[in-house]
Amino acid sequence: MKFDRDFRDASAVKKYIQAVHEITDQPWTIMEICGGQTHAFLRYGIDALLPEEISLLHGPGCPVCVTPVEKIDKAIYLASQRDIILCSFGDMVRVPGSDEDLLSVKSKGGNIRIVYSPTDALTIAEEHPHKQVVFFGIGFETTAPANAMAVLQAEAKQLDNFSLLSSQVLVPPAMEAILSSGTNMVNGFLAAGHVCTVMGYHEYIPIAEKYQSPVVVTGFEPLDLVQGVYLCVRQLQDKCFGVENQYKRSVTKEGNRPAQRTLQKVYKVVDQKWRGIGIIPQSGLALQDEFAQFDAEKKFDLGHISARENQECLSGLVLQGRNKPHECPNFGTRCTPEHPLGATMVSSEGACAAYYRYRVEG
Repeated sequence: MKFDRDFRDASAVKKYIQAVHEITDQPWTIMEICGGQTHAFLRYGIDALLPEEISLLHGPGCPVCVTPVEKIDKAIYLASQRDIILCSFGDMVRVPGSDEDLLSVKSKGGNIRIVYSPTDALTIAEEHPHKQVVFFGIGFETTAPANAMAVLQAEAKQLDNFSLLSSQVLVPPAMEAILSSGTNMVNGFLAAGHVCTVMGYHEYIPIAEKYQSPVVVTGFEPLDLVQGVYLCVRQLQDKCFGVENQYKRSVTKEGNRPAQRTLQKVYKVVDQKWRGIGIIPQSGLALQDEFAQFDAEKKFDLGHISARENQECLSGLVLQGRNKPHECPNFGTRCTPEHPLGATMVSSEGACAAYYRYRVEG
């Protein structure tokens, strides 16, 4: 089937929905990795248009949602210090830590600045040379190059009052953790197009082959998503297990090589804890030893800060595709966007927030 180029064309979306119905003759479970894709599926009602044999699971691709509780607590500690300016993306300020969130710290006088890029934090560091400026840098491979560049710029400008509280995670190890689990229900994946724009999709090829699970690199518009589902189901029906690139207008197999070189220069791969999931081996990025002076955890000796997960929150099960948000007994009652128990309800890419917005409020 030839893909339509106009991703806004409703008739093309209808055509691919029909094509999925025509080729599906048994149950399949597909997980979209990215929280932005989850929101698009629910916003446009695409999940309801698919055959009942197709079940969508929502993966751990929300960067806010997987940031460990102790990182939030460390950010809260830093923001509470008189001589520190904490810079963060807006999504992070309402994510619950062990006892409170960054917004409550700000209301008590904490110096927290909402920024739109790490370069904003660099500017603040230049403007306030007598303050320590910490950028709370989170995310997947998509945000990592910009955060790495901020470190290189800080080094070039000799900004000894800038540092990074880092929580950078990698997609492929998380996929392997899901597929290798004894509770795995995933037959195929829709991979996040923006991550693959940076990293390419060559890392997914051995995963697809090893676990016999097709991976389709997919964009974020309705037509992108239904085409991604169609390609994934077609592979499953044909018993093919490879990687296909639906998002060719942005993604190549090799990805953005200069960005990857920047990552390799600034970061090293480490074991990483994911909120609600636990430690996934070799799934995180930490600053190389030569950039230790820009590591906020070392600079401010934060190793003593530990945290506890909220036992009422089932977001870890949601992130692993073991539960749907509405299956949580607290969903929409004790846990709402105004009073979240976990990050998946407050993040703009969280699955619980998507279900609440498009299934409860909508």
